[in-house]
Amino acid sequence: MSDVLLFDYWWSSASYRVRIALNLAQISYQSVSVDLLNHDQKSAAHLARNPQGLVPVLDINGHRLSQSLAIIDYLDQTRGLGLLPLDPVQRAKVSGLAQSLAMDVHPICNLPVVRYAAGIAGDETIKGDWMQRFIGPGLTAFEALLASFKQDPFCNGSKPGLADICLIPQLYNASRWNVSFADCPKICAIAAHCAALPAFADAHPDRVKP
Repeated sequence: MSDVLLFDYWWSSASYRVRIALNLAQISYQSVSVDLLNHDQKSAAHLARNPQGLVPVLDINGHRLSQSLAIIDYLDQTRGLGLLPLDPVQRAKVSGLAQSLAMDVHPICNLPVVRYAAGIAGDETIKGDWMQRFIGPGLTAFEALLASFKQDPFCNGSKPGLADICLIPQLYNASRWNVSFADCPKICAIAAHCAALPAFADAHPDRVKP
């Protein structure tokens, strides 16, 4: 049994990102489920791990890390994954590409936000409309941003990087909420290449759900 612990939830796209990065780093880990639907993230035990009450949380090398992008950055720097270019300008551009989803689309489509919006409206059915309103345009913008990068065959080059790690979980969310991205050929091609890699396939929610 691995001494690396990942406190996550199979549906969580932030957790999905970290699972991909751990697999790319070839780090064996033990997954500990924190059921968001049962509000396990608000338990005293989990709040002791992360006072924000969020997943994922990674216990590794004597450290407890939270926030998916910070965890991925740690794995990148300590395992030499090369998830971002070395050139400062290109690094900023690729980081911006990844953050267009991780910072702009994901937060407003997170479960607590959508629950709150539905509660204010008094209408649970708005959840689907909400997701489509933000995920669809976010992916359209991502497709347009890809024009500045060379897909060879991933978002920026011949191996998966931070942008790919952020894209694939968002596509899973799009499919869950019936958001089509069929009119985004670059995204579709990248998704197919990522799906063929064990690091991505083994991190898929359907592979890890309890």
